Amino acid sequence: MFFGEYEHNIDDKGRLIIPSKFRECLGGQFVLTKGLDCCLFVFSMEEWANFEGKLKTLPVSDKDARAFTRFFFAGAADCELDRQGRASIPGALRKYAKISKEVTIIGVSNRLEIWDSQVWATYNDDEDLNYEDIANNMAMLGI
Repeated sequence: MFFGEYEHNIDDKGRLIIPSKFRECLGGQFVLTKGLDCCLFVFSMEEWANFEGKLKTLPVSDKDARAFTRFFFAGAADCELDRQGRASIPGALRKYAKISKEVTIIGVSNRLEIWDSQVWATYNDDEDLNYEDIANNMAMLGI
């Protein structure tokens, strides 16, 4: 399980140090793809297989299901860590997530999220992001 928040810099070659706390759970190879809310999702190979299995159950006849599946698969990239614990983030994914130099890596249960630090700060400062209202909505879903 992934949890916590870490700040790092991406180097000029697009490489990012993955915090050591996350490396063991992530494994040597993993999948990086577009995420929701302008971030990148990072899945271990096992979690990617689980996620892929769920996407496969969506009906191909449904327009939204096709778009949702395309969103994640078209942007996906196989990644691996180098000896220094760095991962290369493809340019198209950096552009999608508006990643420049400073990034925030957060653990979100079964995945990591990589955010441009300024985008993450803006997301957290959003006045519409009321966690008490969100908690009430989750309670209605039985969570």
